[in-house]
Amino acid sequence: MSNTREDYCTLSLFIDGREIVEGDGRVAEPVVDPASDRVLGNLPHATAADLDEAIAASLRAFAGWSRTPAIERSAILRRAAALLCERIERIAGILTLEQGKPVAESKGEIQHAIELFEWYAEEGRRAYGRIVPSRNEDVMHLVMQEPLGPCAAFTPWNFPMLTPARKVAGALAAGCTVILKPSEETPGTAVEMFRALHDAGLPEGCAQLVFGVPADVSAHLIAAPEIRKVSFTGSTPVGIHLMKLAADGVKRTTMELGGNAPVIVFDDADYDSTLAGLAATKLRNAGQVCISPGRFFVHDRVYDRFVKDLAKRFEAAVVGNGLDVGTTMGPLANIRRVEAMERFISDAETGGGKVLTGGNRIGNAGNFVAPAVVTDLSDKALLLREEAFCPAVPVVRFGSDEEVFARANSVEAGLAGYVFTRSQKRIRNASRDLKVGMVGINSFAVSTPETPFGGTKASGFGSEGGIEGLQAYFDTKLVTIA
Repeated sequence: MSNTREDYCTLSLFIDGREIVEGDGRVAEPVVDPASDRVLGNLPHATAADLDEAIAASLRAFAGWSRTPAIERSAILRRAAALLCERIERIAGILTLEQGKPVAESKGEIQHAIELFEWYAEEGRRAYGRIVPSRNEDVMHLVMQEPLGPCAAFTPWNFPMLTPARKVAGALAAGCTVILKPSEETPGTAVEMFRALHDAGLPEGCAQLVFGVPADVSAHLIAAPEIRKVSFTGSTPVGIHLMKLAADGVKRTTMELGGNAPVIVFDDADYDSTLAGLAATKLRNAGQVCISPGRFFVHDRVYDRFVKDLAKRFEAAVVGNGLDVGTTMGPLANIRRVEAMERFISDAETGGGKVLTGGNRIGNAGNFVAPAVVTDLSDKALLLREEAFCPAVPVVRFGSDEEVFARANSVEAGLAGYVFTRSQKRIRNASRDLKVGMVGINSFAVSTPETPFGGTKASGFGSEGGIEGLQAYFDTKLVTIA
């Protein structure tokens, strides 16, 4: 199956319930297919007046939406989920066209987003307060949860349906309104999500979609006094910048920032299932996943066998257009990631590392690269110190448990980590000693709608998903009645 511009969607903004396409002097930028370098469509940028209108509409809509009974908000979110389910085939094609991942992965991402809408639709009905026993029989203490106000959300290009869904569904379920600025490189998927929300009966102004120069849009929205919450997923440097902007207005923030997940493979792990799972998980979305297995630490006793077997699995990967049947890894999403991978590989080789397989570009069009396995790295290698965000795997050996946990915790990132062992002692130690927000032990399932998703250290703070993701959109109010 080949991708064509005709399979793509009409791109637009959503402001106060209206779809706005190109025109009226708005700047537009091309959206490019990472598999062919062809232009898929032209994306309109919001003007300053558009942003001001979106802010005003969010505040106006908040007055009604925050007082809408939770059961009515729930019904709209469930209808939106049902519409996304009906449209999943078409939206998956749009997602693959603009982002590159295999269409099966696109469907899985959309399904996860659907489940997020369903989860928040139900959990929003359970945002309970509580009564605190009083010291005086004539006094009652009520603790209430109140939606905190209009929110601004910013999301990246690697999961153009899932990451926006985390933010938009949580905000709406809590009774907040939200202005979303997704990535300009993968806008079509978010456009289709907003079409589903409005087709489901979401009132005007409750959820709005804007695009533009990221620094300009974020500065404009965050500076607005009407915006009371900022949620961002992206790099740590950008997150730090947005936190500084939010601090000027004392705005609540949730920050899901960079990762560099350690993977610890002990000698008592289930070797075959661990190897197969790690290879598949690392190739998912071409390694462009914040919780992707990053730094592989493998026990001395299985190291030599492991690196050879991992290289064989990477060599067997089918790299191609994400819409083609049989493709197991699509292109990188943009040329920046190709250049980054080349930089990581060059640094490794300069420092004496060995590239067992891959690392090279494939073809003359698109952003295709061969997944790489790299060994014999020093601790100074970029692949061990920085988040690669590409299909390049550094594999290093270790001998003792104390050594490997210290090395695993040696970077500033603290989003996710993975441990493979049959030892109950090691499982307990990993649960306690890995300094990350999410730990997968003999499992990669650290991201589900019902569980909290978030990191520690330079990977940010706050959680999305689970009850924690809903609480992030509430203010807590104490009412004392005498």
